[in-house]
Amino acid sequence: MIRIAAAGDIHFDRQSHNRLGQHMEDIADKADIFLLAGDLTQTGHPDEMQILANDLKKSPIPVIAVLGNHDYHVDQVSTVTQILKDAGVTVLERTSTILTIKGETIGIAGAKGFCGGFIGASGSDFGEPEMKSFMRHSRTEARQLEQVIKDLDTDYKIVLLHYSPTTQTLSGEKKEVYPFLGCYYLAEAVDYGKADIVFHGHAHGGIEKGNTPGGTPVRNVAQPVIRHAFNIYTLERKLNPTLS
Repeated sequence: MIRIAAAGDIHFDRQSHNRLGQHMEDIADKADIFLLAGDLTQTGHPDEMQILANDLKKSPIPVIAVLGNHDYHVDQVSTVTQILKDAGVTVLERTSTILTIKGETIGIAGAKGFCGGFIGASGSDFGEPEMKSFMRHSRTEARQLEQVIKDLDTDYKIVLLHYSPTTQTLSGEKKEVYPFLGCYYLAEAVDYGKADIVFHGHAHGGIEKGNTPGGTPVRNVAQPVIRHAFNIYTLERKLNPTLS
């Protein structure tokens, strides 16, 4: 059994010292890996990310993260990514990492993802250049992620996103903002790549549990949804993950 701690939308700022660090002391008793699903900071300022990095340095288990839209705001992506890497965090962006835990291989494919909407209520690659560019960016992100997932030859395939691949975990958000919370292209990537589970954030007003159209379990782990520093999930061979 593989134990996963997961959280998103932790939104660290300059006053967030030890907000996660206080939970690192005993996290190894609860989980084997710690996943962070984007929006790690308020604005993506290096000072904010450094405070988070100081907390994550205390983690005795591997920490894997993707960035969110907030982490892009001040256009310091390279800098904040390096701050995380210097703290020992693996940062994914249409890339993957493989861990061996309890004799089993865990492949984690990660990406921020992008918005665009869902079947029947999405943008389209048609019309103005701005709209075509918007949707092509979303599709390209998803297609590259799909290949990363497919390339994993591991016992388990976990996908870590910021944006949602399904409307099911958006329930509770205003439907008018669904197109800005995720995109069906991401669900296609997950399902075609044959992932075992997806974790995402971004939808503060959504719900925790859902599935892609292909039946892949999806968990929205935004802190405003899970209402904890992180939730713990378990994976057992070819069984759906359950909240423990």
